[in-house]
Amino acid sequence: MSSINFTLRARSAGVILIAAIALAAPIFIAPPVQAAQTLEQVQARVRQLQDEAASAAEGAQEAKVKLASLNRTLSGIQAKAAVQSQSVSALSKNLSAIAIEQYKTGGLSQSLELLFSSDPALYLSAAGSLEAITRKKSVELRKFQAAKQKLTATSLTVNDKLALVKAAQKKLAAQSAQAEAKLAEAEALLANLKQADRERLARLALEEEDADQASSLAAAKLASGVSGRAGKALQFALKQIGDRYVFGAAGMTYWDCSGLTMKAFQDAGVSLPHSARAQYGYGKSVKRANLLPGDLIFFGRPISHVGIYLGGGKMVHAPRPGSRVKVADAFNLGRKAYIGARRL
Repeated sequence: MSSINFTLRARSAGVILIAAIALAAPIFIAPPVQAAQTLEQVQARVRQLQDEAASAAEGAQEAKVKLASLNRTLSGIQAKAAVQSQSVSALSKNLSAIAIEQYKTGGLSQSLELLFSSDPALYLSAAGSLEAITRKKSVELRKFQAAKQKLTATSLTVNDKLALVKAAQKKLAAQSAQAEAKLAEAEALLANLKQADRERLARLALEEEDADQASSLAAAKLASGVSGRAGKALQFALKQIGDRYVFGAAGMTYWDCSGLTMKAFQDAGVSLPHSARAQYGYGKSVKRANLLPGDLIFFGRPISHVGIYLGGGKMVHAPRPGSRVKVADAFNLGRKAYIGARRL
């Protein structure tokens, strides 16, 4: 199971009530809640922070997917460079043998003296003076030159990929820290409430989640007639209704939005990365008017959320910290605008 980091997951695993975001990381001190601020306003701000935390966590997932891909590419290029280096070494030995033979039979030619010079200009000059040695020696020299050029190009590519890896690592750390900071801010906001108010918010949140779960289970019946890969993925996701949201989680008890869609389609035989933004690059684009049950639908600029369309203007998704997998309105995600859909 992939995760953004252990601390972040441990902190979000138990968050099912808005007022119960009991996080493991240190709490920073937030400004006291103003007397004029109603509980509804506090609740709205907490949910906004939870949504922002989820968006940041999806950004971290995207960085993690890119980092893994870059590391795989880098490993392949480094392996290629190692093979090329061995080839250059072997050709260099062959040329050394030629030089020794040349010296024994008639002295070291000017071309070979230039070849083994550390001056690149002299080396190129030597490569252009092949008439000084036999055809066989010319072939070896050309091979050596070509191998050196390939190795140099590959080495430059390795350096470029290393820079990209470092950038991806930096983004992963920044996005993870941002997600933690948003949840810490929400926790601090709730901590400044009176105990009675915290308990009231917790009770209201639980009642809302229970009501959502009941309506979600009823709405799940809409998928009964969906067949094929879309139907299988949809049925898998609907079976997870009631499971808690956890950053970076991909089942089988905890989920984030892209972890749920990834595993749902994996169950249907389709491989997807664990990132909403990365998943948007799969399948074919579908206009909103042509949506069918089982289509992936995406939200946020940049993309930070994904769900599976159920039909009737509904979707199944893992919303945010403090919530559960549920069926919800497909086109009413508050600040996260609908971006588009993909059919796999």
